[in-house]
Parts: sequence; C-alpha cells; structure tokens
Amino acid sequence: MKFTLSIVIFLLSITTCTAQKSGEQYLQEGKPDSAAYAFGTALLSATKTKVIEENAYKLASACALIYQVDTAFYFLNIALKDNYTLLPLTDCNFYSLSEDARWQQIENAQFKKFQEKNGALKEAEYAKKLLRLIMKDQALDYYMDLAKNYFMQNGNIPHWCYPLGDLRGRITKDNFENMKVMIAENGWPTYSAVGELAADAPLLVINHHESDSVRKAYLAQIKEACLNGEGSCMEYAKIHDRVLVNEGKLQDYGMQFRYNEDRILEPFPINNPEYVDQRRTEIGLEPLKDYLKRKINYDWEIAQKVTE
Repeated sequence: MKFTLSIVIFLLSITTCTAQKSGEQYLQEGKPDSAAYAFGTALLSATKTKVIEENAYKLASACALIYQVDTAFYFLNIALKDNYTLLPLTDCNFYSLSEDARWQQIENAQFKKFQEKNGALKEAEYAKKLLRLIMKDQALDYYMDLAKNYFMQNGNIPHWCYPLGDLRGRITKDNFENMKVMIAENGWPTYSAVGELAADAPLLVINHHESDSVRKAYLAQIKEACLNGEGSCMEYAKIHDRVLVNEGKLQDYGMQFRYNEDRILEPFPINNPEYVDQRRTEIGLEPLKDYLKRKINYDWEIAQKVTE
C-alpha cells in the first residue's frame, strides 16, 4: 500500500511539474488563456502547500491577464495565505484587479501580515500609494516583453506595439504628476519610512519618463538617498547611465542596453570599462559580469582593475 501511494504521489508531482512548465511557456508565447488552463491542471495535481500556493498565484495571474477577475481573486486569496510580503501588490499582471474593491482587501491583508512580521511602517498609507504607483508604472510590461521577444525572433517591431508604446507614455506622464503630488504632501520616500519596495516608486517613474530634464532634476536627490542607505543605488545607476547614453556619452555603470546587429542585447559602451566594477562597488552594486549574465545572459569578459 505504501509503495502504491508513493507511486501515485510521484506521478502527481510529474503532472504538476509538467503542467507548470507548460503554463510558463504559454505565458512567454502570449497565450495567457492556455497558461491559465495549464496552471489549473498543475494546481489540481499538487499535494504540497507551497506548490499549491505557487500554482494558485500563477493561475490568478493568468486569469487577471485575460480579465477573469472573479476567478483571479479566488485563487489569489489562496495563493497569499502564507505570503507575508508586499511584492504581490506591485505585480503588474494584477493591474486589471486594482480598481476592484476586493483589491483593497488584498492590500490591507498583505500590509497587516507584513507589519506583523517586520514591524510597523512609519508611513504605511504613503507606502500603499507608492506601491500602486509601481503597479501602474509596470502595467504594460507583460505585453511589452512580448513585443521584445517578437523583435528578437523576427527582426521587426509588431504593429500592435505602437499603440502600447503611446499608452505607456501617457501612463508615465500621469504617474509622474501623481508622484509630484505625493512627494509635495509627504516628502521624498525613504526606506526607513515606507520600506524598500515602496521607496523605489519615484525612481521607476522618473527613469521611465520621456524627458531627460526630469531625470536630471532629481538625480542629485536620488544619489543622496542611495549613498545614505535610504534609496536604491541600482535605480540611481540606471538613471545616471540613461542620462549619459541619451547625451551620446559613455555610461559609467553598465546599466543601459541596446540590440546589436544580431538582435542580441548588449550594454552600451562603458567609460573606462576596466574600472566599471570599482565604480559599481562604491555604490554597493554587484560585479557587472554577474549582473549582465543574470539580467540579459551576456558574457562580460573585460578584466577589472582598481586604481591605486
């Protein structure tokens, strides 16, 4: 009997794993409806709590992408039962849920669990507003990623990418105006006041803004927060390098990428590339070789030096 039960559990685990991989593949192919079915299959055959919650989360995400709102909320509540983080509140795949009254219930529950585990945030309500800003900023990321994959495979931009780009620009402008109001009312967000995740919201909005004048206006403040341990040094490096690249200059930290002739992502040219890791270390960033491999699967081969 024990042997038979072991075989059943083993077969169920194979079914779960296979279905989950299929779901992830369908999402990459732009087939969230098929992904939802696959994640549902994985969920039905899952036996461990962690696996159940993982597949419930992915099922909720896929359902939200196809605007099956009620189903998405049902499985999201299952998925978040033992989740004590605020990350789900910034998941752009759930943007279709964010205007529903039930989203506020999700939001309040996650904040309660997060603060019970990590301590009360000084400005929790401000943090909630900032997390909503992040979700809205990234609302079209799933579709823009599909456009990037299409370009890499076919060498041209799909026609449906252009209206998305226009919509993203309007979202960014709206977000920027909302961000300015929030900062005027509450001050510049810091890690110690709103938490690390929420404090990154203005940096994302500023980095995605079409105007370099906006980035330049906030760059000193962003750098100061980074050096004081109150803001993201990675986002500071991205914004700093973006300003340089847009001015036709060499970037300092290797955070901005372009497609080469083979439609493969590579970093824009870097100022004194043999010293890039020294600059990155000074603001707490990992070696560029590790970052590029993880971020864009690019092999950085330039040997590094340190000034005497």
